[in-house]
Amino acid sequence: MPDPKGPENTGTAENPAITETTGTSEKPENPEAAGNTGNAGTPGATEAPKDAEPGKPEARQDAVTPAGGQTSENGEPSATTEPAKNAETTEGPRPAGNAEPTQSPEVAESPQPAKSRPQASAGAEEAATVSGRPGRVSLRGRLAHWRSWRGRHPRAALALRWTATTLSALLVLGALLLPNQLQLLRTDQFLRLPGEAIIAAALLLALPRKPRVAVAAVGGTVLGALTVLNLLDMGYAEYLGRSFNPILDWGLLDDAQSYVADSMGEAVAVGAGVGVVLLVVGLFASMALAVVRLSTLLADHRQTATRATLAAGTVWMTCSALGLQYAGEPVAQDRAATALTDKAREVRKTLRDEAAFEKETRVDAFGNTPPAQLLTGLRGKDVIFTFIESYGRVALTDPEIAPGVDRALDTGQQALTKAGYHAKSGWLTSSTFGGGSWLGHSTTMSGLWIDNQQRYRTVMNSDHLSLTKAFGKTGAWDTVGIMPGVQKAWPEQRYYGLDKVYNAFQMGYRGPAFSWSTMPDQYALESFQRLEHGRDRAKPLMAEIILTSSHQPWAPVPEMVDWKDVGDGSVFDSIEKKGQKASDIISDSGKSRVAYGKSVEYSVTALTQWLERYGTDDTVLVFLGDHQPITRVSGNTSVRDVPVSIVAKDPKVLDKIVGWKWTDGLKPAPDAPVWKMNSFRDRFLTAYGSTPHPTK
Repeated sequence: MPDPKGPENTGTAENPAITETTGTSEKPENPEAAGNTGNAGTPGATEAPKDAEPGKPEARQDAVTPAGGQTSENGEPSATTEPAKNAETTEGPRPAGNAEPTQSPEVAESPQPAKSRPQASAGAEEAATVSGRPGRVSLRGRLAHWRSWRGRHPRAALALRWTATTLSALLVLGALLLPNQLQLLRTDQFLRLPGEAIIAAALLLALPRKPRVAVAAVGGTVLGALTVLNLLDMGYAEYLGRSFNPILDWGLLDDAQSYVADSMGEAVAVGAGVGVVLLVVGLFASMALAVVRLSTLLADHRQTATRATLAAGTVWMTCSALGLQYAGEPVAQDRAATALTDKAREVRKTLRDEAAFEKETRVDAFGNTPPAQLLTGLRGKDVIFTFIESYGRVALTDPEIAPGVDRALDTGQQALTKAGYHAKSGWLTSSTFGGGSWLGHSTTMSGLWIDNQQRYRTVMNSDHLSLTKAFGKTGAWDTVGIMPGVQKAWPEQRYYGLDKVYNAFQMGYRGPAFSWSTMPDQYALESFQRLEHGRDRAKPLMAEIILTSSHQPWAPVPEMVDWKDVGDGSVFDSIEKKGQKASDIISDSGKSRVAYGKSVEYSVTALTQWLERYGTDDTVLVFLGDHQPITRVSGNTSVRDVPVSIVAKDPKVLDKIVGWKWTDGLKPAPDAPVWKMNSFRDRFLTAYGSTPHPTK
């Protein structure tokens, strides 16, 4: 019998016994088994096409034949066709011995033609059904389609395989060599030999197939997680000057989204959130698939891969032993392993720190001081603690930023001196950098070093005496908070001992928000004057005020208006509309620096003008920054210093801090004393008449 795949065979899949040799059909030896290949109504007959030439095979008709039937000479379906029991088709005819009966005589004599339907091509009909239901593609069908495509396009398939393999290798090597600092994201950092890749290759080569795939998938997932941690480290170093803490910092991601919403709009925040989730999921999946693909490649070329792994290991050990370097760093790297080790060490340190810090909060030098022995040197004074957002040393020392801030301070100093005020200034080293303002606020007020969220929560739930609570404890002051940045419940009010707190919605503001800042500083200060400071009161006032106009992204920046025109804040509408948009400067370091300088100028001007306008003989103003601005403005620096000033009319107030050796005026000298921020509380309490009575 001829080869069923040969060109000489022109029978249908239902009638493989009929062959064409010279343009005429042979009569099969077993007509009943062979079935009907002729016109309807002529069982067993075969007729060659009229235009067939001798010696040439008859044109194939099965490409348009319904499954399980034949076609007539004019292409119409034969009336003798019986629906096929199996929807699969084959490219060539099946052997005659396996042929199924195609019809019964009764069906053959039926004059009614069957409805025709197009016949699926090879491999496609297999993919057309799942469990006998059309329209759903099975995995087997997809694989068949893919194999069919590879067979038809071998060069394209080969190019696709090599592209996928190359991308997998680049993805894995990039993840192994990815630094966790943005300034190190350079090409030379990726021209290294990662030792982890060599060890992983040796392990995968030694494993059987199923364990190998499982280990590769898990390893890829771990590598994806490490990549996410490295990216988070970059972001946290840029905005907070430190690495991401995998125990404490997950809660700050929600604050980050709120910051984006306030700065760029809700739609941008939602889009960014969705994009980040998709990126992380895609990164995990692609990394796992990449490692699995590379492990399969190693197994398929085991001998070559083994030799290459041994050679690479030898090179790595040689480079490590000789200390070979490129661009200042070792050629033989184990960056991924080191990063994982560092994160594990940070987790252990965090867990130990929680227990140790809780004990530290129980020790307080002034915890048992009687009310009558607290702050005796300030009795009868209105004491106002004011934090200026992001007011850091860079504002007074950077050659591009400092000139404008210096002018604002000099102008304010001259006006205050004319009004009878004097000032002294120094430096405090903040517990935070770039953001996390509440950490700086709580460090200043508690006298404890609070540099992470867990410490903050611990202190807020403790009875450790805050500086503001000390004023309330005496019973000699009313205590108030002006918090334009607070837009939700603020249970910290209890710890700070504030009788009343005004949040963003309680000051009557009807003007526009200025990016993250809910209102201009001038309005917040005018509201404080209207609601509290300007009222007749039986007791003096202690207030904590947070000024937010110099909060990043520093666009648009408010402008000063006449104090009489502040009103409900509507006057700021036109100023906000003509100002820069956050999106215009948020990714540009140069523009951010200029805008930052202008925002600090505005905040300092608003505060000094308020004091000049509304201050009294008994007003004592303490103002300071909470942290340095982000790296985009401050640069890659370890300096975390912020200016701090005390201003008063009564000379006795400043005489009490002469021993501090602070600089006269609103601007501290570069070499003025620098204290850690957590030391301010005890120094302030001691200077102004508080007697220590430690807790046990």
